[in-house]
Amino acid sequence: MSQKILRLPAVKAESGYSRSTIYLRIAQGLWTRQVRLGARSVGWPAVEVAALNAARIGAKTEAQIRSLVLTLEMARKVGV
Repeated sequence: MSQKILRLPAVKAESGYSRSTIYLRIAQGLWTRQVRLGARSVGWPAVEVAALNAARIGAKTEAQIRSLVLTLEMARKVGV
């Protein structure tokens, strides 16, 4: 499976969120943290953006989305 990394403009386009809203959602635990790509660049795994969009479309509660965010971030650590 391809592990595509989306930069901020692509994440904004995919999610419909502005830059400030994405970072607010991260602070609220409602969006996954960015992945460092270099000294001055970050991105988000495309599969995570898709999963979070699907949760929003599926009318998941904030508690369910926070649980999903934790699951996605833990999956990064174990390399799944």
